[in-house]
Amino acid sequence: MYKAADILLKTLTKLGVDTVFGYPGSSVLPVYDRIPDYPIRHILTAHEQGASFAASGYARSSGKTGVVIATSGPGATNLVTGIADAFMDSVPLVAITGNVKLSELGHDCFQEVDIFGITMPIVKYSYIVTSPADLEKIVLQAFKIAHQGRKGPVLIDIPFDVLTGEAEYLDLPVEEENSPCDLGQINEVAKMINESQKPFLFVGGGAISSDAFDEIKALNEKIHAKVGVTFMALGSVDSTCDGYVGIVEDTNPTALDAIKESDLIISLGVRFSNRNKSISLKGKKMAQIDVDKAEIDKNVPTTSYLLGDLKTALGHLLPFVDAKDKKSHGGYIPVINHRSEKIISALGRLCPDAVVVTDVGLHQICAAKFFPFRAPRTFLTSGGLGVMGFGMGAAIGAALSTGKKIILITGDGSLRMNIGEFETAVKLNIPLTVLCFDNSSLGLIKRLQKKQYKRNYVECELSKLNFASLADCYGGKGFKLSSHDDIEKTLTSALNCPKPVIVDCEIPQSEI
Repeated sequence: MYKAADILLKTLTKLGVDTVFGYPGSSVLPVYDRIPDYPIRHILTAHEQGASFAASGYARSSGKTGVVIATSGPGATNLVTGIADAFMDSVPLVAITGNVKLSELGHDCFQEVDIFGITMPIVKYSYIVTSPADLEKIVLQAFKIAHQGRKGPVLIDIPFDVLTGEAEYLDLPVEEENSPCDLGQINEVAKMINESQKPFLFVGGGAISSDAFDEIKALNEKIHAKVGVTFMALGSVDSTCDGYVGIVEDTNPTALDAIKESDLIISLGVRFSNRNKSISLKGKKMAQIDVDKAEIDKNVPTTSYLLGDLKTALGHLLPFVDAKDKKSHGGYIPVINHRSEKIISALGRLCPDAVVVTDVGLHQICAAKFFPFRAPRTFLTSGGLGVMGFGMGAAIGAALSTGKKIILITGDGSLRMNIGEFETAVKLNIPLTVLCFDNSSLGLIKRLQKKQYKRNYVECELSKLNFASLADCYGGKGFKLSSHDDIEKTLTSALNCPKPVIVDCEIPQSEI
C-alpha cells in the first residue's frame, strides 16, 4: 500500500516527467513532503500564474506535457489564466490542484473553490479524484488526453483526505495515443495539388504541435509553392527559404498578394480564427488538413480535407503528390524603418538560434515580423488568449526544457505584471536575456486609441521605471539601451553576461 501522494509521484515518474512547476500550500503539502524522494525537479516560482506559464513554456519548447501544482482556493484560481492560455493555443498541460476534504466540499470551507466548475470551459477534461485507488489511472488518462488529438490542458483536483489516503500501486501500463484519422479523401487532395498551377501553403500552429517540420519541407520541395504562416506557426517553415512570404495578416501585402494569385490553398493545421478572417479566400479551392474535425469547414469552406495528425497525414499524402517544375520565388525581406525593428533585426544577426519568447503588444508583433525564425519551437507567445505577463514564466520553462539561450522580448506594460519571476530566473541562473521595449505606455492600447478613438488617450500612460536597476536589485544585471547607444554593442554585452539580464530599450513615442 502507498500513500496517494506517492502514487501520484510514481505515476508522474513513469510518464517521464522530470520537471514540475508550482507553489506549496496546505492542501498539497503531502505531495511536497514526498517530492525529494523522486527524480522530479520542482521549480518554485514567485506566483502560481508564473508557474502555469512556466509549465506552458516548458511544453511549448519541448513538445512534452507541462505539469503545474497549486494548492486549493487562491492557488488554484491563480492557475486559471495559464490554463485558458494553454487551451487557446493547444498546449499539453496537466494542472494538479489540492482541495479541502471530500466531506467538506460545498460547505464554503477555508480556501475552498470549485476549480472543477471554474475551469470546465477551458480544459479538454477535468477530474475530481474521489478515491486514492483511482489516482494512478486518472493521471495516466489525463496525460493521454492532454497530448492526443488537438492538445490541451487537463485538470486533476485532489481533495486532501484523498491525497493522504492509501491504495495499492498497480503499475498500470502507459496507453498509446490514438488520434482520429480519416484519409479517405487522400487521392482527391493529391489530385487537387497535382492539378494546381499556383498552390499556396498556409501553415498554422498545428504544424508545431505535430512536429511536421520535415514533412512540410518535403511537400514544398515537391510543389515549390509560396508559403505563409500564422503567428503560432512561426519557425515551422524556415524564414529564409524560397517562396516564404511571412505572416499571413492584413498588414502583409506580400502574403495577401500570394494568396490572391494562388489557385489552391493547402491549409496545414490552421484554425482560421478572427486574426485572419479578413483574408479573402472567396472562390479559392481549399484542401484542409487538421487533427480536429471541429475545425473542418468551421470558419472557411473546404473543398476537400484530411483528418488526422498533420505529420502522419502528410506522410501518407506525400507519395501521391507529383513533383512540379521548380520555380524561384525569392526570399521574404521585411522593410525595417523603426528603432524597435532595428533592435530585433540586430538580435537576429547576433543570436539567430535563440528561443524567442514574447509577451503581448507592439513588441510581440515586431518580434514576429523581424526575427529570422528558422526552426520549430523557437517562437513562444500567447497567441489565442493574448496574455500580458505570459513571457517571464514561459521563458523560464523554455530555458529549463531546452538549455538554450532564451530571449524574452517584452514591453514595459507586460513586464510589470510578472516581473517577480525574474528573481526565479536569477535563483536558477537561467541563461535569460530580457529586452524590455520601454515607451512608458501601453503601446498597443495607445495605438488603438489613436486610430479608433480620435487620440482620446485614457489610462494608457505608464510611469517611468528603471528596469535596468530593477534587474540589479533582483541579483541579475541591467543594461540601458537609449536612442544614442550602439545597438549591437549593447546587445552583445547583454548576451554575453553570465547572469540573467534585463536590457531597458528606449523606444520613442513616435513608433506607436
